[in-house]
Amino acid sequence: MTVWDSLVGQERAVAALRSAAAGHGMSHAWLFSGPPGSGRSNAAVAFAAALQCEAGETGHPGAEAGCGHCLACRTSLAGTHADVTLVRTEKLSIGVDEVRELVRRSALSPVGSRWQVLVVEDADRLTDQACNALLKAIEEPGARTVWMLCTPTVEDVLPTIRSRCRQVVLATPSPEAVAAFLVATDGVGEALAAYAARASQGHIGRARALARDEATRNRRREIVGYPAGLTSLGACMRAATNLAEAAKEEADAITAELDAREKTDLDSAYGVEARGRRPREYGPALAALEKAQKTRAKRRVLDVVDRGLMDLSSVYRDAVALHLGAPGALVNEEIRGDVVELARHTSPELNLRRIGWIFEAREQMLEFNVPVALALESMMVALKAPQGSSR
Repeated sequence: MTVWDSLVGQERAVAALRSAAAGHGMSHAWLFSGPPGSGRSNAAVAFAAALQCEAGETGHPGAEAGCGHCLACRTSLAGTHADVTLVRTEKLSIGVDEVRELVRRSALSPVGSRWQVLVVEDADRLTDQACNALLKAIEEPGARTVWMLCTPTVEDVLPTIRSRCRQVVLATPSPEAVAAFLVATDGVGEALAAYAARASQGHIGRARALARDEATRNRRREIVGYPAGLTSLGACMRAATNLAEAAKEEADAITAELDAREKTDLDSAYGVEARGRRPREYGPALAALEKAQKTRAKRRVLDVVDRGLMDLSSVYRDAVALHLGAPGALVNEEIRGDVVELARHTSPELNLRRIGWIFEAREQMLEFNVPVALALESMMVALKAPQGSSR
């Protein structure tokens, strides 16, 4: 087992990273891009582990960086290596104060003998001020500092930043590669693995959730059933309400335990339970925590809704594929009958417009802060549009 084993269907990217870890074409700044689920952050962390790998330090023939077994590899992958900083955000954006702290850290010499590595997930969420602060650090890096930025596309970061980074573009893994990975690593049956691989559309994390959890499969089954039921205005409004409520319920289930644990930790830090009273500093700290938790909850809801929209758009994509006679299995092969009916009563042009309306709703929520319920109601009504609509 090596650090590269979790990167499914990314042979070209892995070959380039292996070579760089061995000292060929190494750069102080890297930009990992690829569609959701392609493993951008996993690739960055694997590369960070390879750069810290003890086997890579030996110089012995056959000793390849990224062994996966040494302490450096294991702690890098686990997020506990002293010289690997992994930045994940639960917020809607990454601000300048957070980046300034990273820049300060990047200027320090590594604790060990290798590299000071900083991995920024969701670098597309950097604010303009944060990008400007980061740019200077990338322009004038420390001798043993490596920056790794992860974004969906290269256009998601400033041109001045991406021009200073070596780019690693990840592809969407094939359903066959994802299914084989699930069978080999998770012990999933071949039929379930094939379903999860298709339904996830190459998203490894989503595929694993579908393969492991029946409730996740049931929620997806409900969403992909919406197109066949959007026959009236009332049905559209119910579908929008159900999707919004299900997203909030799932997000609450994810965050409730973490919120409670954070509150308990805060009380303990300020000695609230021991003293039986709240010190003056407790109020501002509690307000800051509640604000952060509210932002995180909103992000979670948007993430869950976004996933549902991708599932919904896959049905219309399948209808277009049937219209055009595209080879291969449908994403939603298990509801082929519904997809055939949808294709029979619509046109490829309309279904392409419907996919566009789904992405419009996604943009309204993510970029323009439109309330989830309002954006989903407008979208569902649009999806019911008659074939002759000129919208």
